[in-house]
Amino acid sequence: IGGGVMAEAMISGVIGARLSHPSDISIGEPVQTRRKYLTGKFGVVVTPNNTKALDSADIVVLAVKPQQLPTVMLATRSTLIEGQVVLSIVAGATIDTLTNGLNHSAIIRVMPNTPAQIGAGMTVWTASGNVPQEKISVSKKILRTLGDELYVDNESFVDMATALSASGPAYVFLFMEALIDAGVHMGMSREMARRLSLQTVLGSAKLAFESGTDPATLRNMVTSPGGTTAEALRAFESGRFRAVVLEAVQAAYDRSKELGGGV
Repeated sequence: IGGGVMAEAMISGVIGARLSHPSDISIGEPVQTRRKYLTGKFGVVVTPNNTKALDSADIVVLAVKPQQLPTVMLATRSTLIEGQVVLSIVAGATIDTLTNGLNHSAIIRVMPNTPAQIGAGMTVWTASGNVPQEKISVSKKILRTLGDELYVDNESFVDMATALSASGPAYVFLFMEALIDAGVHMGMSREMARRLSLQTVLGSAKLAFESGTDPATLRNMVTSPGGTTAEALRAFESGRFRAVVLEAVQAAYDRSKELGGGV
């Protein structure tokens, strides 16, 4: 239900991994131009009728915006049948909200992030006790096509992931933007500053990931006593860099919980 960017990432991943044939994927999408695009690109079945999209589905994916969820739940709650599992990627929508709104107890709650569009995402997810193990296994395979995935038993970790990994790309993009602006301020062309900044962030993340070394240790390896990096880090700390990051993530977490209660 919903054929937006994240739904497209899932469709692409599932088809690319040959977990499903395109003709076995049905999408409920209200926008005609989007329906035409998805049909042309993937060969999937696309309809403006959500009820039709749910017909014979094993796993029903809710991929709509939070403000659209109440309407979608009201329209589909009488259509869901026993044996179907609802997998929701709607930000802030708790398992209780989905269970009550859909009158359906087999719920998987998923929180991906935008790098899933290129198969480099981080997805944190959990499931209600009414989801059979076979559907858990299938869902795991689907989510792995988006990048890394982590199943958690405690749903509160999904709200935390919403603030850290789901919103996290925006924080990283903001930092990239600031680095680029700093390069331009020093006299670089914007394209040069962009190239240096993006590759630096990419390479640093890759080094931390592949080496398994703690980021603090890697930071110290770059920092010579009394050198340029040490001076830059001093400026970061004087600006409360760590504290601001903590406050920002906490604010996102608090907002996630507010949205979950208000859906």
